[in-house]
Amino acid sequence: QVQPVESGGGLVQAGGSLRLSCAASGRTFTGYTIAWFRQAPGKEREFVAAVNWSPVITYYADSVKGRFTISRDNAKNTVYLQMNSLKPEDTAVYYCAAAAGWGVKKRKNEYDYWGQGTQVTVSS
Repeated sequence: QVQPVESGGGLVQAGGSLRLSCAASGRTFTGYTIAWFRQAPGKEREFVAAVNWSPVITYYADSVKGRFTISRDNAKNTVYLQMNSLKPEDTAVYYCAAAAGWGVKKRKNEYDYWGQGTQVTVSS
């Protein structure tokens, strides 16, 4: 089975940028849809962005559209989340998740494999 492993979180000021990485452990991401979710304290885990395998289609939550970009490097077996123009409300633990197959998958229960999460904190 595939195991996502996140990295790249940290502390940044509002308006700044961060890039998160999600690497595959165990097997490759071939054939999987990969997504980023986030969970702020006291809130539900919410969908952020996802990328399909082939054809490569990306989709985003409205709250991050135009600021975040998800991409995948199949040669490196890694998915990235470039986050620009960060806001304090983007503060959360960010999780990478994998789901077998292709399609628009925005619900947590559609994803079978989850990483341990990486903290992103945006200061005002």
